[in-house]
Amino acid sequence: MSLGEPTSDSAPFFSDDSEAEGPEEQGGAAGQRPEEESPSGVSKVRALLTVLILCYINLLNYMDRFTVAGVLPDIEHYFGIDDGKSGLLQTVFICSYMFLAPFFGYLGDRYNRKFIMSFGIAFWSLVTLASSYTPKEHFWALLLTRGLVGVGEASYSTIAPTIIADLYVKGKRTNMLSVFYFAIPVGSGLGYIVGSQVSNVAKDWHWALRVTPGLGLIPKRGAIEARPEHHLHQTSWLTDLKALSKNYSFVLSTFGFTAVAFVTGSLALWAPTFLFRAAIFTGEKAPCVEAHCASSDSLIFGAITCVTGVLGVASGVQVSRQLRTKTPRADPLVCAAGLLLSAPFLYLAIVFAELSTVATYVFIFLGETFLSMNWAIVADILLYVVVPTRRSTAEALQIVISHLLGDAGSPYLIGVVSDSLRRTDSFLWQFRSLQLSLLLCSFVAVVGGAFFLATALFIERDRHRAENYVQTESTEAALWTWFLLDSQELVERNHLTDQNLFLPSV
Repeated sequence: MSLGEPTSDSAPFFSDDSEAEGPEEQGGAAGQRPEEESPSGVSKVRALLTVLILCYINLLNYMDRFTVAGVLPDIEHYFGIDDGKSGLLQTVFICSYMFLAPFFGYLGDRYNRKFIMSFGIAFWSLVTLASSYTPKEHFWALLLTRGLVGVGEASYSTIAPTIIADLYVKGKRTNMLSVFYFAIPVGSGLGYIVGSQVSNVAKDWHWALRVTPGLGLIPKRGAIEARPEHHLHQTSWLTDLKALSKNYSFVLSTFGFTAVAFVTGSLALWAPTFLFRAAIFTGEKAPCVEAHCASSDSLIFGAITCVTGVLGVASGVQVSRQLRTKTPRADPLVCAAGLLLSAPFLYLAIVFAELSTVATYVFIFLGETFLSMNWAIVADILLYVVVPTRRSTAEALQIVISHLLGDAGSPYLIGVVSDSLRRTDSFLWQFRSLQLSLLLCSFVAVVGGAFFLATALFIERDRHRAENYVQTESTEAALWTWFLLDSQELVERNHLTDQNLFLPSV
């Protein structure tokens, strides 16, 4: 690496064998390290503090993302918009988020991640607060500010998992990733709960959007400090993209995760509204005719999302850990099982909404639990089939694909399909059209399960390639240096071996 290249703040990267899973995890060289330090050379306390801060910020990100869904009936009534325009609120945010992810992924692999994340968090807090002051006549302003929120989240989401990957390896990394991804369902659930309850107390949905910006100012900026790094061989961005496109485990697991994003994005925005309309259809609740649409559905759905998220992530990691002792293909198989099992329960939840509220919530609970089994495992798959110098780029690429084909369009698609199926503006058809459009989620979940099954066919090969990438890069560097040396001088100093792969001793 030349002196002119920008430096990164990541921890030292690991040798090829440090990334491998195996029974030697607790022994060998690891046991000789000082007890107070993690494999990265950072103290255990500092590494744990870093992960906790990242988890806290991730929690706030997802709280903010789904606060809008918790007060969506209020927003629809306030602006007088239909389901299609309501779906745009999530779609605009996801679009800006996914299109900016490659940019921040490129920066994260090459520049100081501390400053990139600090900028993103500060920008996110400001535009989220600004979105809460949108006047009634300017729905476009709410769309614009929700779109700008994606700038801050893109700078954070592409970088945070790679920092955890640099701090921990093997089983500890899987555990820390599971803690980090607990924040997704828990934050999402808290978004529904906090949004709906703050709106109820204040009698104004605008106040729901003013909670997370204040909480985002609590962590100290720069808590993740720059550290010296032993760089691997850097390649160009186009070379990285070409290598990732040939990594079948990465590509197929990304498409599988896209199905997860499609389903979660659809449910995240529309489930509380669907449950509210179902209650109106069955006569359990009165229609919303005032400016404030009080509903307990966001509170209940938020609580279910929190609990199922914790159960799903924890059970997914545990089942995968147990299954790894029997097959190295455990991770994609567990992801496939999670999606394939969630599909029938989500279908039953949607169908039973008009028959039994209790049964609907039970099926939602089971469906979301199985769906949440994927979060930490998919992240771990990416980190061990992609070499360290391409991880931020890979995270960004996965964000683009999963959101572009997943939750960027799914909320809007569900809304448009619902509007197209609605024959009249009666309460019956408001419920029925949304019910029929949400059935698409079950089909997409099955397709996602098929992608993870296909991932299992390539996972061993791609992991082996990633683990041996350091040796390959060293050999290439040696060959390149060898060609730059004067061949005659080289022969005089040291006879070449048959392989001609090593530099002469000096």
